[in-house]
Amino acid sequence: MALIVQKYGGTSVGTIERIMAVAERVKRWRDQGDHVVVVVSAMSGETDRLIGLARQLQERPEPRELDVLLSTGEQVTIALLSMALQAHGCPARSYTGAQVHILTDSAHNKARIRDIDAARVRADLDAGRVVVVAGFQGIDEHGDITTLGRGGSDTSAVAIAAALKADECQIYTDVDGVYTTDPRVEPKARKLDRITFEEMLEMASLGSKVLQIRSVEFAGKYRVPLRVLSSFEEGEGTLITFEENAVEDAQISGIAFSRDEAKLTVLGVPDQPGVAYQILGPIADANIEVDMIIQNVAAQEAATDFTFTVHRNDYARALEILKATADNLGARQVLGDPQIAKISLVGVGMRSHAGIASRMFSSLAEEGINIRMISTSEIKISVVVDEKYLELGVRALHDAFGLDQEPVV
Repeated sequence: MALIVQKYGGTSVGTIERIMAVAERVKRWRDQGDHVVVVVSAMSGETDRLIGLARQLQERPEPRELDVLLSTGEQVTIALLSMALQAHGCPARSYTGAQVHILTDSAHNKARIRDIDAARVRADLDAGRVVVVAGFQGIDEHGDITTLGRGGSDTSAVAIAAALKADECQIYTDVDGVYTTDPRVEPKARKLDRITFEEMLEMASLGSKVLQIRSVEFAGKYRVPLRVLSSFEEGEGTLITFEENAVEDAQISGIAFSRDEAKLTVLGVPDQPGVAYQILGPIADANIEVDMIIQNVAAQEAATDFTFTVHRNDYARALEILKATADNLGARQVLGDPQIAKISLVGVGMRSHAGIASRMFSSLAEEGINIRMISTSEIKISVVVDEKYLELGVRALHDAFGLDQEPVV
């Protein structure tokens, strides 16, 4: 007998018909003799609808009251799914985050989980019930409802799995697993049977939308086996696990990319201690996240050129701040380019294989793709290119590293 935590997102529970389909799937697991906890999101589109209602009253809704409002979306889903399970002859009981006592900090709209009291869940499981829990929400030490931010239901599911010491946490989505890259860009993309937590964390942070980053971090920290599956078709999905010796056979596991990038450059900054802080400090103060950074020093001129990337949504604000900073520093010029994209190779096999970077650069050069910036880590190589070359670059690299081929066992 296994203890399984399953999470279903908004599209998986978007209609009564889909809720009934989820109930049938859950019942099959329970009929096998497994204990099942189900974590659900609000029905597809419901959270956006509630935010829209709030903004009709306040341009910037008061965070505490917004959490009270948004938490009702999941409350509808847990009740409906519990009813559907009961209609299938499967005993079930629903709980809000507060009822399970998912304790969070008090950062409304982006709270973080501190602790979970799993006693009520365990008691229901021991009594033979399926437990249905509202994702995305919790309660703080003052008794106020909190929400975990976009994608927070994934984090809820992993946290509950960790608290229960579950055998597996299954994330059901509208895709059937993790692919070597986005199949919409490269039709030859291959579904991975397994991927390491390190690789999945890199993929998620670099643009892959399959899993929410915080949930992968949580799963890795508490060693919760994680599996991504489809809500709409049967299959084994992709298991996210810990590194094994076998992964050394694979140089690259996948290619992630992001279209939402913008590049900023300040030319002719005095080459002196503290200049990087003087440039990036005001950017950080504006709560703008910086990704890649390059600094080039021209020794003869005692000056430096400083380039960094930000999310495209932050480009206009960052450019305005940088121009003011450049004037104060006496810099020569500020340049900006919002039409760039980032392509990243990810694989723990890089640790034991030489020549990955040179092959990547050669493949892009053969397609006439100029590299604007380069960033590396132990298991990742990222390059910035002109946005118009993104899809061509992804396909070229996918082919160059043979990612459409099944690995040799």
